[in-house]
Amino acid sequence: MQHESNENFSELIEEYQEEFETPGELHRMAAYHLMQASRQHELAAEAFENDDQITCDLHSLRAYKHELNGRQYSEMAMMDADDIDDIEDPEAIKA
Repeated sequence: MQHESNENFSELIEEYQEEFETPGELHRMAAYHLMQASRQHELAAEAFENDDQITCDLHSLRAYKHELNGRQYSEMAMMDADDIDDIEDPEAIKA
């Protein structure tokens, strides 16, 4: 019975490992969203120069959302890159 549970758990882990992004993929997603934020800011600037405040505000909001997504992906990439257990290991601090 125990063996069957371990097999089911192993299968579940293998299935979800495909869902997890690698740090490289996370960096690429961060770059994508930050580029999109830049593009939206350019469109907002153009709308502002054309006295179209509503369009400017919409592009500004989209830029902000892309920036937030970019930061989140960047933070996830950093968390995956550095092993927090190594940082908090008291033996590592003494060395």
